[in-house]
Amino acid sequence: MLAVLKHELRGYFHSLVAYIYCAFMLIFIGIGAMLYNIQASVANFEYVLQFVSVGLVVIIPVLTMRILAEEKRQKTDQLLYSLPLSSTDIILGKYFALLIIYLIPMVIAAFYPLIFSRFGDVYLKTSYGALIGFILLGAALIAAGCFISSLTENQGFAAGIAIPLFLLNYFSVTLAEYISATSLGGAAAMLVLVFLAAFLAGHLTKSSAIRSCCAIGGWAVILAAYVINSSLFENLLPNLMKKLSLFNRFNAFVNGVFDLTNVVFYLTVIIFFLFLCVQSLEKRRYN
Repeated sequence: MLAVLKHELRGYFHSLVAYIYCAFMLIFIGIGAMLYNIQASVANFEYVLQFVSVGLVVIIPVLTMRILAEEKRQKTDQLLYSLPLSSTDIILGKYFALLIIYLIPMVIAAFYPLIFSRFGDVYLKTSYGALIGFILLGAALIAAGCFISSLTENQGFAAGIAIPLFLLNYFSVTLAEYISATSLGGAAAMLVLVFLAAFLAGHLTKSSAIRSCCAIGGWAVILAAYVINSSLFENLLPNLMKKLSLFNRFNAFVNGVFDLTNVVFYLTVIIFFLFLCVQSLEKRRYN
């Protein structure tokens, strides 16, 4: 894993990727600090992070789009398979390299509350709690971006998929208010989600039998549950969209609530998408 990590970091710092990303993030944070902390005279640095979080919808896909897609396109992933490394080591090495790049501007941003506290009252506990939440949010998005990159050989296509999905996740709480809360609507949404999950399982395993079994089995369970007790599906989709919103959970940190449930949720999302990355890499290795 360390060999992959060093190789990836060397590649980032020998190109302009790391420098452009860090400069863009620091400029974005500086604009937020100027708007909120200086011009508006607001002592809450967490509002700056909330402002910057919108930019992650675009920044993270651009940062992660080439991590595995470019390896596939150039066929250099074949070199990785020849190394005495497991797929887990490869994915973790690449992921932690991206995470280190992501953390560099965060280390610099950590000094902002301390600097502002010399000129006024700054809520340091809330500010640094929000900074931890911001790091977890970015780490979860990076894991999701890596998985999307592992599904294609075109890095532009990877970014084109990730940006709309992250944007949907960002506005999911707002959109949930316009989603049908009826039992029928909830059941129909679950049928669609099961189909997407079955399609993903079939793609990772390259097995149409597994795809069909997952889809038919899932649909049978949902239809049976709907017939037995349709009230289970009332408000299901709106609640699910709110619960799965990464950005909505970050707002809890911004509001000064350091909820361990949200920390566990972010860590679960990271592990889940890294696991899918490993499975995607294993599928290509054996193919």
